[in-house]
Amino acid sequence: MKTMAAKELKNKTGEAIRTVSKGRKVLITLRGKPFALISPVTTANLEKSGLRPIDTAWADIENTLKRSKPEFKNLKEAMDWIRTRSH
Repeated sequence: MKTMAAKELKNKTGEAIRTVSKGRKVLITLRGKPFALISPVTTANLEKSGLRPIDTAWADIENTLKRSKPEFKNLKEAMDWIRTRSH
């Protein structure tokens, strides 16, 4: 397990992500005390949290979009609508 101070995490987020992507955990400390734990996501963790795997969630989003009818014909129409509402 790798340990990083919160300030180090701020400056080296990419390093923490690479560590987790390799299956290792990263312990974050704040003022020298354990504060948070970043760990790889497992199916069991997702189920406990009520979240779904990205593939399942994205498929649901795509299906919803296929069933819905766009409110505007094009981007210009949507932008015009937004501009008139903001005044």
